[in-house]
Amino acid sequence: MQKTYSAKPCEITRQWWLIDAENLVLGRLASLVAKMLKGKHKPTYTPHVDTGDYVIVTNAEKIKLTGNKEEQKKYMFYSGYMGNEKYRTVADFRENRPEFIITNAVKGMLPRNKLSSGMLTRLRVFRGEEHEHEAQQPSPLLS
Repeated sequence: MQKTYSAKPCEITRQWWLIDAENLVLGRLASLVAKMLKGKHKPTYTPHVDTGDYVIVTNAEKIKLTGNKEEQKKYMFYSGYMGNEKYRTVADFRENRPEFIITNAVKGMLPRNKLSSGMLTRLRVFRGEEHEHEAQQPSPLLS
């Protein structure tokens, strides 16, 4: 009888992936990125060990949203003081901080445990085509 393989942190090899977000739907992109960060695409996936890879997302400002989410979807921020709830739409973020849209969507799809913050640090989102990780030689995903 064979035992189930369980990955150990010292055995993990991480790869770099590059995704161009131009004309991709936000939810579908976020679920793919979350899968890569968790390591579910690897045969050595172990739920209690962070086996995921690094993911670089470019062209964050060109992400698509279906329906009327561009104007209707709102992000809430609350400072803790009475009456200080602030709401901002996706259109506001697309102008100022398009990286937040993708990062927030991926963060919502990661598990709510101690491993998720380490997974999220391996996500790099950039506005435009240029990124600063050419030395890592990322493999293109979704070309």
